[in-house]
Amino acid sequence: MNINRLLSPAWAMRLTQKYVPFADAASADLPLARLLRLSLFQLSIGMTMALLVGTLNRVMIVELGVPAWWVAFSVALPLVFAPLRALIGYRSDTHPSALGLKRLPYLWIGTLLMFGGLAIMPFALLLLSVDATLWKEVWAGRIGAALAFLLVGAGMQISQTAGLALASDISPEDKRPRVVALLYSMLLVGMIAGSALLGWVLTDFSPTRLVQVVQGAAVLVAVLNIVSLWKQEPRGARRGARQANGFSHSWQRLMAIPKIRRFLWTVGLGTVAFSMQDIVLEPFGGQVLGMDVSLTSTLTAMSAGGALLAFVLSARFTRHGLDTIRMSALGALLGLPAFACVIFSAPLASPLLFQIGAALIGFAGGLFSVGMLLTAMDFPERELTGLVLGAWGAVQATAAGVAMAVGGVLRDVVSGLATSGWLGTALNSPATGYSFVFHLEIYLLFVVLIALGPLVRRSSHQSHAARPIGLAEMPG
Repeated sequence: MNINRLLSPAWAMRLTQKYVPFADAASADLPLARLLRLSLFQLSIGMTMALLVGTLNRVMIVELGVPAWWVAFSVALPLVFAPLRALIGYRSDTHPSALGLKRLPYLWIGTLLMFGGLAIMPFALLLLSVDATLWKEVWAGRIGAALAFLLVGAGMQISQTAGLALASDISPEDKRPRVVALLYSMLLVGMIAGSALLGWVLTDFSPTRLVQVVQGAAVLVAVLNIVSLWKQEPRGARRGARQANGFSHSWQRLMAIPKIRRFLWTVGLGTVAFSMQDIVLEPFGGQVLGMDVSLTSTLTAMSAGGALLAFVLSARFTRHGLDTIRMSALGALLGLPAFACVIFSAPLASPLLFQIGAALIGFAGGLFSVGMLLTAMDFPERELTGLVLGAWGAVQATAAGVAMAVGGVLRDVVSGLATSGWLGTALNSPATGYSFVFHLEIYLLFVVLIALGPLVRRSSHQSHAARPIGLAEMPG
């Protein structure tokens, strides 16, 4: 083969697009370097999610002795702003900025909120572990922890909504699906890398190390987000006032779409079924199976890795003609043996079976979520696609927050009944409360399968042509 051909720019471009992941998302107006820099805000959000949901809940329950119901309440607080995602996206669309910017002000506000919440979080957590008789310190810690989690949650929701909308603005229409697919993948990579890094730095756990790690995460989030948003949005003319009742009118049109209410209910039920274990999975590994912090922190990486694998395989499934609702049903079906593996890991004292179950839960939940996303993309009223996906994300995030809070409360209540002897000697075990939550999720998955039935009949009459996954308004 001619050496000049191998060194030609056209040959190098074809080789890059074939073997470099998401290289085909780049364009002349949005080169790959700028696109990768933009995706850093998703990396920081993924790392923050790994810290909140993966590591801190186990540290608070096992090492600091905080009640699981309070941990569940705190970790669910970041999702209080989830129902406002559609409104945040609408307001950033119509932001009357004096500087000619509409997305970057929201990204900057979200970054400041995340940094502030993470900066004060470790000191509030340490106050939670003091002697219960020192009620002033205990309540100061609880209020401080709630404020910290609330700030981080608001920052994550605002940053992600504005950042994905910015990606839509600066990417060509034909490249937009691949651009957002890259951003979603970067979120999962951030969760995997963050949980692995946290597991390594917290191998020798101490309160001082916890402060250093969380505040280091605050600095890292600020740096990544600033690099991500630097000179990404071109300045335009200042816009006028927003249209009166514009959002409410669009929402009424959305609710008039056939099957949209069943679709949103199914998204919520499926998310609850896959999310109740989020707050208790790592404490289960630590308290029941005796796994240390470094080992349980890797569970988030395994779960996110399973979701990333599901995201990759879903494109292959749709190319071979698999209906998107049936893909979600496949995810719900795979969730049944996944939770069974976690349940049986306790009597078998098998950390390996527990880790397999955690990875399979991530894979099954990923298939369900991607199938629901593709179904949302197939609804009519194409001009409302952004609002449909915003509603999808709001329902999913809200259901996840409620599920995590309920999972923590149920674990505490059932464990208290079991250890006090109310459930009999056979169930007098710390694993009983956790097992109750996992069993309840299995029952909910059967309800999800029933709810998916009419949606399968709807989608079977539609064409699911192969196309890349992702739209700018896709929530995380």
